[in-house]
Amino acid sequence: MRELEILMNPNKLVQHLKKPASEFTRYDIIKFIDDNNIEMLNFRYVGEDGKLKILNFVITGKNYLESILSTGERVDGSSLFSYIHAETSDLYVIPRFSTAFINPFAEKPTLDILCSFYTKDGKPLESAPEYILKKAHKVFKEQTGFSFKVMGELEYYIIGKNDDLYPAVDQKGYHSSLPFTNYEKLRLEAMQLIAQCGGKIKYGHSEVGNFKDGDLMYEQHEIEFMPVDPENAVEQLIVAKWILRMLGNKYGLIISFAPKITVGKAGSGLHIHFQIDKDEVNVMADEVGLTDIAKKAIAGILDKAQSLTAFGNTIPTSYLRLVPHQEAPTMICWGDSNRSVLVRVPLGWIAKTNMIKDANPQERGKVPYVTGKQTAEFRVPDGSADLYHLIAGLIISAKDGILNLDSLKRAEELYVNVNIFDKKHKDIFDTLIALPNSCSKSADYLKEQRNFYEKDHVFPKGTVDAFISKLKSYSDEHLSEELYGKNEKIKELVDSYLHCM
Repeated sequence: MRELEILMNPNKLVQHLKKPASEFTRYDIIKFIDDNNIEMLNFRYVGEDGKLKILNFVITGKNYLESILSTGERVDGSSLFSYIHAETSDLYVIPRFSTAFINPFAEKPTLDILCSFYTKDGKPLESAPEYILKKAHKVFKEQTGFSFKVMGELEYYIIGKNDDLYPAVDQKGYHSSLPFTNYEKLRLEAMQLIAQCGGKIKYGHSEVGNFKDGDLMYEQHEIEFMPVDPENAVEQLIVAKWILRMLGNKYGLIISFAPKITVGKAGSGLHIHFQIDKDEVNVMADEVGLTDIAKKAIAGILDKAQSLTAFGNTIPTSYLRLVPHQEAPTMICWGDSNRSVLVRVPLGWIAKTNMIKDANPQERGKVPYVTGKQTAEFRVPDGSADLYHLIAGLIISAKDGILNLDSLKRAEELYVNVNIFDKKHKDIFDTLIALPNSCSKSADYLKEQRNFYEKDHVFPKGTVDAFISKLKSYSDEHLSEELYGKNEKIKELVDSYLHCM
């Protein structure tokens, strides 16, 4: 089984070294570089803007390579993070060998490795986004006895020249295929490259949003991932964004993860699915349905939903997406297979069905039935999400729900099994609490609940201060009213945030 997993893994390092990435050592990296005539090495890490940074090395000899891989390199932290001061700005970036991948865009054979930040004393940087996430998961495991897994749905628009040969139907692009979609080939190329770089992809497809605007065609796509450890989940999304943008650059196309791309059209979310495991077994559901643990975790997330937008919806146009009738949530509630709610519980293969044999009557013998797929989907975030901080916040919110004695009661109160945007259910809608409608309001909720995030030293005080300050700087409290009916001004605003995170 292990040999087959390695053989089928698209990561070239896994295939060559004949071991999973989690087992890579410094010696393995050096061996791969030597065996494959790798000429350059890149250290990659994420700064405050959420985008991959790069530090390039030309490999000039074994001693030099040993030095880089053993002790890392020095960077200016104050140029990467606004809350690090110039007088104490030196940081180390230390490579994590399990993240190594062949750079698919480099002209020379090049290996990229993701790094962690360390202080002058050799300690993890407390305010580093990836370390905040690591702390959150550690606290979750220690206090609940469970582990947390995450996967994202990465939605994005491809913007290019209009092609009228097979015109798409406006806002009807869901699961379209060639020739009625222009950029399926780009999506397929992206999926292959993401997998080669270590991403665990579930599937890809075209999404609802497609429309023409003058000479331009806007086409929406989605790549969805498999549930993995939180740190891996975030980094595979960040690498995927980089790959998609690099392909856009290669083909002369704009790739945008912006939450809103124009007026009256589908925006792009970044829905986050989560599951809770005990000893590598998913405990979200049993033969009866959703477990109490899952319901408690959902209740905890709903309780912090307003402040979680500070990490998941970080630009003014985020709140142009969170409006009724756009399959985006506006009110705090949850439900089964219900796309009008904030947390949705999708189909999870709970019932012991025989669908494969029904569809394939020629099938003989016992068919393995894979269970343990149940997740819950947090539908609020979008492409502006600061993923490390968002997932860290989700984890500790779920923890709080699991440990809170009132969580089951709260989950029952917030359960909704109807479309809350349907006027005939206005009585239910009116009982629900609303999400914030601006960055400024989101900052207010984060300020109110900051003690929760700073508990157990997960979120440093300076990090929370930085988020509040940035969100408040937009001064967007009355933006919706100011923009109402002013389509040109909305377009200007949308264009200014086209390349968020």
